[in-house]
Amino acid sequence: MTINVVVGAAIIRDGRLLAAQRAEPAELAGGWEFPGGKVDPGESDEDALVRECHEELDVKVALTERIGGDWPLGAESVLRVWTADLVEGEPQALEHLALRWLSRDELHEVEWLPGDLPVVEAIASYLR
Repeated sequence: MTINVVVGAAIIRDGRLLAAQRAEPAELAGGWEFPGGKVDPGESDEDALVRECHEELDVKVALTERIGGDWPLGAESVLRVWTADLVEGEPQALEHLALRWLSRDELHEVEWLPGDLPVVEAIASYLR
């Protein structure tokens, strides 16, 4: 069985985490997630995440630290998350319904997708 790898960026600025609200598919629309997406064949996880952040947010990021290992996203997919710094640009919701910068106290004010929620708990210690 082939495992699909999805990568996510925990972009942190001024002690706040960037959350993105899904626009599609319909069953996930409205849920909040880490920006990112699927790794293409022959692409490294890191290169995929930098590419996805550029495509989804129109920003350039520098990945800093991987958070945990493989976070399960159902039977056939895993999520791999890195903290990331903004290097260039201001995030824009090109493929999402909305973006929101969340402080540690605000992390649970949005409805995170189930697969992202355990990572949110792990990332809380990185926020002021």
